[in-house]
Amino acid sequence: MDNGASSYRRYLDGDEDAFREIVSEYFDNLVFFIDRLVLDTSAAEDIALDAFTQLVVNKRRYDFRVSLKTYLFMIGRSRALDYIKHRKKLTMVELSDAEQIPASQPSMEERLMADERRRIIHTALEQLQEPMRSAIYLVYFEELSPEETGKVLKKNRKQIYNLLYRGKQELRAILGKDGELLL
Repeated sequence: MDNGASSYRRYLDGDEDAFREIVSEYFDNLVFFIDRLVLDTSAAEDIALDAFTQLVVNKRRYDFRVSLKTYLFMIGRSRALDYIKHRKKLTMVELSDAEQIPASQPSMEERLMADERRRIIHTALEQLQEPMRSAIYLVYFEELSPEETGKVLKKNRKQIYNLLYRGKQELRAILGKDGELLL
């Protein structure tokens, strides 16, 4: 699936299964990204559903110049920021609860080590300021390009590279000498 564009074209041509493919491909990652912004898993799920609803309601708004994944993350981020703006009180959610189980079945020791690494990295990520945290998450965890990340965060390429550089420096400082192995 070429970043969802071909599936979305099929959906626009009337293939309902294509939309199901898009949802199954991007929903969990979009929820996880939004959850990191709003710190409320159920609200993140609602916001993600709203982003997918925008694809259905405004079928011709997506113009294929950016990947569908980038477009969805842009909508999700915008809706999450609106939600934060209208919410009075922030609540914290444990990020380890949002981790996905890998498809392959590594040994128990490998899973424990990987879980510990993820927990350490996510705990360190929580300590970063918001633009750095989102930039690092989108580039390194969602594998968006710096250009796509810039579109999601409304920053230019140079600003994204600066956020990534500063974010990695701060993560190294937070994680200390042992953190070098994780980064």
